Order: sequence, then C-alpha cells, then structure tokens
Amino acid sequence: MKHNQIILASSIIGLAALIMILNLTSPTEIGPFGVLLFFTTVYIVSFGIMVFLIGSFFRIALKKQVSHSKLYLYAAIMAFVPIMLMMARSFGAINLWTISLMTIFVFLAEFLVYKRA
Repeated sequence: MKHNQIILASSIIGLAALIMILNLTSPTEIGPFGVLLFFTTVYIVSFGIMVFLIGSFFRIALKKQVSHSKLYLYAAIMAFVPIMLMMARSFGAINLWTISLMTIFVFLAEFLVYKRA
C-alpha cells in the first residue's frame, strides 16, 4: 500500500510541474533541460495513471490479484505510449503504419513481461 501512495504523490507532483511548465514557458524559451523535464513529468504522470488503470482492470475485470512488481512493469511499458505518440507527432508521422508499429511494440513488450516476470 505504501508504494501506491508514493506513486500517487509523485504523479500529483508531476502533474503540478507539468501544468506549471505548460503555463509559464513556451517551447522556444524552455531549452534542452526543460524539454527533458517535460517528457519526464509526462512519463511520471502517465505511469501513475497506468498503475491505477491496470490495477483496476486486474481487480475488476479479471478478478485476480497481480504482484506489485508485475503491475509496475506493465504500467511502465504502457506509460511510454504517450511519449511515443508525441515523438511521432513531432516528426509528423502519425498514420496507420506508425500506430500499428507502436501497438506491436507495446504488445511484444507486455508479452515479454507476462512470460518472464
């Protein structure tokens, strides 16, 4: 239970930092460190959301408990999806081919966690 509180607190702090970054700066004046901070906070917030969603899915839909380590591995992979989508958007390459390759990547990574962890 303590791990979930830490993840919740870091996600709330990350969301506050993300809101401050989006409201107080512009992309031209933020610099390389700001871009790194932006992507890190997006990942932290999406990790917290994915822990909640995947944990709820396992409890409600599958009616089984999953270990915390496996839950965190599933969430870490799924939390990377918004980063991949933003990267593809910055290249101007959001199309069916890109989305299908991202889906295959996520499926293979989740399958590896399912088999190994």
